[in-house]
Amino acid sequence: MSGDLIVDLRGTQIDNLEDFWDAVSEPCGLPTWFGRNVEAWRDTIQVRGISEVIDAHDILVVHVDRSGFFARKSRALGELRSAFTGRRAQLVVH
Repeated sequence: MSGDLIVDLRGTQIDNLEDFWDAVSEPCGLPTWFGRNVEAWRDTIQVRGISEVIDAHDILVVHVDRSGFFARKSRALGELRSAFTGRRAQLVVH
């Protein structure tokens, strides 16, 4: 493994989870069959074995703006944040 994978989405308009999946798909090397749900994301970033890009790094760090989806409290945001809990991934909201 080689250090951190930094995915900087600041400046990207993210209004919902679909926008988030669209934004992380390419930089995280998500396969076309990726489930586009929080459980699939948790498996991808914590359990590993789904994305060769993520698997090649020790830690995934995703930076987002505190706007749109990340500006308001919601169940979906809470679930997404919980997927980042652990040693292998970090969500940084600016």
